[in-house]
Amino acid sequence: MSDPAADTLPLAAEFPAATRAQWRALVERVLKGAPFETLVAKSYDGLAIGPLSSRDASARPIAGRAPGAAWAVMQRLDHPDPAAANAEALHDLENGATGLSVVFAGAVGAYGYGLPASQQAIARALGGVLLDPGVALDLDASTADVGRLVADLVKDRGIAPSATVIRFGFDPIGAAAVAGGSSLRWNELAPAFAADISDLAAQGFHGPFAVADGRVIHNAGGSEAQELAYVLAVALAYLRALEAGAIALAAARRMIYFRLAADADQLLTMAKLLALRQLWARVEEACGLSPAPAFVAAETAWRMMTKRDPHVNMLRSTIAAFAAGVSGVDAVTVLPFTIALGLPDRFARRIARNTQLILLEESNLAKVLDPAAGSGGIEDLTEKLCRAAWSQLQEIERVGGIWAALERGLLQEKVAAVRGER
Repeated sequence: MSDPAADTLPLAAEFPAATRAQWRALVERVLKGAPFETLVAKSYDGLAIGPLSSRDASARPIAGRAPGAAWAVMQRLDHPDPAAANAEALHDLENGATGLSVVFAGAVGAYGYGLPASQQAIARALGGVLLDPGVALDLDASTADVGRLVADLVKDRGIAPSATVIRFGFDPIGAAAVAGGSSLRWNELAPAFAADISDLAAQGFHGPFAVADGRVIHNAGGSEAQELAYVLAVALAYLRALEAGAIALAAARRMIYFRLAADADQLLTMAKLLALRQLWARVEEACGLSPAPAFVAAETAWRMMTKRDPHVNMLRSTIAAFAAGVSGVDAVTVLPFTIALGLPDRFARRIARNTQLILLEESNLAKVLDPAAGSGGIEDLTEKLCRAAWSQLQEIERVGGIWAALERGLLQEKVAAVRGER
């Protein structure tokens, strides 16, 4: 019997090694006198994106979710009618969804709809829903009691809090940023924020409890580095508040998770999500902690959804979900393609769900840990984003942290400038 390895043709060995100089000479010929810089694109952060980058032989995979594990397929529970929301939630869970994003009216991700923040509405919307799949709460500033209401629901059902998987989603800074201010200062909000989380943890809930939500910046038209700097600054503020509330740093960091927007710019989305993990690891090291993978969720971008020719939104969402999935996120929410036109029907919700199921079950995207590791273009872009975001984070910290930066209008001015450029 012949040796299969011996029968393998080393096709690449039949060709001479190519050099960058040879490639550059071919490019110059095609450009016909035009400057090479015409091939270099720039992001809204001013980052140069070249046409070809050398492979980074020293690169190592960036740890995200467990190797080979699928990300959570999240479906929105956002219908204002709790009974209708419950019917859709049960249908989604029976047909492939592995988690629910419970969106309350007025939340960052409500987009004009959302569940009422009442005990009756929550109980009805989650009727028959087991709370062991991932349930993420998308809260508004006025829904601070939702955490207690959900905890009461768990108690009423006789379920051990430790048996649930609930991301409570407290984000008072994000709510203040969207609302344009708050009647209370951060030094007044922070103790109550830490106390609420301490109470839920004492009951046995695992969390995470607080979210640093980049959609606040992305939906407003901000850039990738601005979104990263914002979520890092918010997470730092929450980390400090929890530590001031007598929670050890090692435990406090596990109480915080991140949610970023994923859009149709595949490379920048991948680089942004990979950069987040590297940046947060740097923060952990600065706190004297050994880095551990944070929980990172992604939602396809609201700002890329169009009302006209909405079916093209399916393509945009597929690219965004792909970019998020291969970047090692733990959970993905795909906005239904008709969401800009109103509450999605069951068909639009099915497409949102099945987009992820095809990527997972047919394309097996989750089987490889950080497939972009070593890719010159991605590695270069990730490093540039890290540097740009870290510089902006330092600027925020110099003025006293994220709350002070928002009060001074520092972030608003920068985001408005990028939005105007767009």
